[in-house]
Amino acid sequence: MKEQTRSQDESTGHRKRLRERFLKGGLTGFADYEIIELLLSLGTPRRDVKPQAKEALKRFKTLRGVLSASLEELQQITGIGPHSVFGILLVQAVAREYLKEKILDKHVYQSAQEIFDYLYHSMRDLQNEVFKVIYLTSRNQIIDMVDLFEGTVAGSPVMPRQVMESALEKHAASLIFVHNHPSGDCAPSKSDMDLTRDLVFAGSVLGLKVLDHIIIGNDKYYSFAGEGLIVQYELDFLGLKMKGVSEAKRRTYRTGLLGGEPTERS
Repeated sequence: MKEQTRSQDESTGHRKRLRERFLKGGLTGFADYEIIELLLSLGTPRRDVKPQAKEALKRFKTLRGVLSASLEELQQITGIGPHSVFGILLVQAVAREYLKEKILDKHVYQSAQEIFDYLYHSMRDLQNEVFKVIYLTSRNQIIDMVDLFEGTVAGSPVMPRQVMESALEKHAASLIFVHNHPSGDCAPSKSDMDLTRDLVFAGSVLGLKVLDHIIIGNDKYYSFAGEGLIVQYELDFLGLKMKGVSEAKRRTYRTGLLGGEPTERS
């Protein structure tokens, strides 16, 4: 009994020292496992969580890996339950909200690099694809940012109709799309290119301008606008539109010559 009490006292003293170190100098000088330990202790202040902190670091390789792990993954470690994981989940949620507020406070969109800088830390370690939509005014002022679709490692099922409906609901004039590649390779797939083209076409029909589609990988990004593809898709749409107008004019002219409505050949 005395040994148990002594162990609890030592753990309490250790956690107290960790908190005092943090209050005095931030995280300077902290080992990665100590940061994890500090976070785990927020949910279980009366128990030694150093072994769990070290095991989490061993399993997820880096501090970044631990901080981006899901609730289910963290709870696979013996001794980590819904209470002890509280601190890590809190940091994840606060970081996401902070980054969202930071980009919304920016007000005006300027470049793909800027979007990448704001969203990279919240999206780089996601294990599934997440498709974000940033809604803007005609002056490129940011209205809102929403995670509209979430999928698997292989991709996310994005519905252009739902994207456009959400844009109209928010009274947006232009749109930026952002999604991550869990593999870390930001090169667009054929489905990424087809989707972007479809979104540009749909936006053009509704008078909504697609400013960019940005794919976030590992320490890098791909910008459809930067590569000239957004303009190319706009020109493709314009070409189809002009072709349709020309065909309509030809039908009207042929009707006038024949003196009646054109008929289809059987």
